[in-house]
Amino acid sequence: MPETVAVLGTFQSDFKLRHPTVTFVEQAQEAAAGCMARAGMTPDDIDAIVFSLAPTAFMGVPDADRWAIDHIFGAGKPMMRVHTGGATGGSVVQAAHSLVRSGMYRTVLIVGAERISETPDAQKVLNQIFDPFYEKDMPLQTITSVALMANTYMRRHGIKQEDIARLIVRQRRNAMLNPHAHLKGNITVADVMASPMIAYPFKLFDVCPRSSGGAAMIVGNMDAVREFQTRPAFITGTGAVSDSNWIGDRIVPSAEYDFIDWKLMRVAGGAAFRRAGITDPIHQVQVAEVYDAFSIQGMTQMEQLGFCAAGTGFVLEREGAWEIEGGQVAVCPSGGTLCTNPIAVAGLVRAIEAANQVMGTAGGHQVRGVQKAIATAVGGIAQFLTCSVFSTEPYEALEGQ
Repeated sequence: MPETVAVLGTFQSDFKLRHPTVTFVEQAQEAAAGCMARAGMTPDDIDAIVFSLAPTAFMGVPDADRWAIDHIFGAGKPMMRVHTGGATGGSVVQAAHSLVRSGMYRTVLIVGAERISETPDAQKVLNQIFDPFYEKDMPLQTITSVALMANTYMRRHGIKQEDIARLIVRQRRNAMLNPHAHLKGNITVADVMASPMIAYPFKLFDVCPRSSGGAAMIVGNMDAVREFQTRPAFITGTGAVSDSNWIGDRIVPSAEYDFIDWKLMRVAGGAAFRRAGITDPIHQVQVAEVYDAFSIQGMTQMEQLGFCAAGTGFVLEREGAWEIEGGQVAVCPSGGTLCTNPIAVAGLVRAIEAANQVMGTAGGHQVRGVQKAIATAVGGIAQFLTCSVFSTEPYEALEGQ
């Protein structure tokens, strides 16, 4: 019989461009110790550790997870590192979930940190994901490639830059309520439109920041829930999928999934929703913390996850459908990855925010009456995708539905 898995505690630091007074391992230690303190646990209560770490070239220290072992109280414990690019934080949650659900461990600590600003040119590091023979000479990089996707999406669905700007305004405003968020402020559509052009249609405000900080989550079985958490967030559904590294293979007529409309998210989200008993997400899910390193990304995922039809997400934005107060579903009430992007733990932060909403511990950006919240993560150029569902009720309550 598979174990029921729940979130026992979470922690995230305040995120900003740099943390010059601490080292990488001190950031990870702050997250691990902070998470255990909030859950009322000690290192002896942790059975295993999953470390969330994307490319280490940003800070020039290879395999920094090994450097961190003693600092996160990992000596003598089973430990693994997970790396799926920007999706790493989503993948670690699912890895830890599997370790507990399988019965291997009672509790698992998920922890990681990021110092992307240690490198003067993050894009130079990220460019290594592209094919050296066909793609690098174009020259593609993470911003220009997603901008090309955005151009095609906008033409296909009749979306204007101002429509996308409204989403940015909403999320920067949401971030004002989140003390951990990196970018925040009461801005206008005119402010977004006046920000410097980076790669059409992306302007400066359409692009996420380079964020530094740490994050942690502890998951456990029902025995651990009874000991440590009176209001857990149960992980009731998970789904993940990966695609070819070759972008050219994903944009031809014979491609199985439409690359521009992010149809691959249907696979990851569909699996998570089936396992969680979600058949009508717009009415069953109250919060969606979707991974949106660029302004176009989150809404395309919402469409493919079934919250609305393809091409209508930004239309519903105009109508206030995604607001914290009075909306149909609160989308990124934390401000999202668009406001805070510590790559190695960005997906973990999305999961933390979703779990906090279910546990009622989200603070100033808490949404009322949350029973189900989802978190997504995306890595590579939409190559790795994850979706996880957090609920007030465990698996057993859903099995009869």
